Amino acid sequence: MRHDKFNKKFYLVREDVLPEAMKKTLEAKEMIERGKAESVWEAVKRVDLSRSAFYKYRDTVFPFHTVVKEKLISLFFHLEDRSGTLSQLLSVVASAGCNVLTIHQTIPLQGRANVTLSLNITEMGIEIDELLTRLRRLEFVDKVEVLGSGA
Repeated sequence: MRHDKFNKKFYLVREDVLPEAMKKTLEAKEMIERGKAESVWEAVKRVDLSRSAFYKYRDTVFPFHTVVKEKLISLFFHLEDRSGTLSQLLSVVASAGCNVLTIHQTIPLQGRANVTLSLNITEMGIEIDELLTRLRRLEFVDKVEVLGSGA
C-alpha cells in the first residue's frame, strides 16, 4: 500500500470522545479569538493546559462550524536561513489569495529553520497543488508538507 503524505484522512468526531487536551485546546483558541485572553500563555493557564499540548493540537483540531465555513490548511516548511525568505514565502501565499491565520517559526539551527503556516484558502484563486508547486520552486525551500486541511 502506497503511503501518500499529502493524502490525509479527516474524521468528524463527537466532543465527548475527544481527549481532554484537545477539548482544552479548542477552549483556549476560542478565548484568544474572542479576546477573552490576550495571549496563548494566559489562555492555557486559564483552561489548565500545557503550552506544548496547545501547540501540538492547535492546527489539528477545529470546531465543526469553522471547517465548514472556511477552507483551512496548515503547511510545514523546512527553509534555508536567509534574509527575506519568510517575506518571499508570504508573498507567494498572498499572491495566491490566501489569508495567513498563524505563523510559527523555529530559531534557525545549522542554517535551516522550520515554519508552519495556517492559511484560510477560501479566496484562493488557484488549486492547492499549484500553490504547493509554486512554494516548492522557491530556491530557499527545502521541503513543504501539508500538515492538515479542512478544505
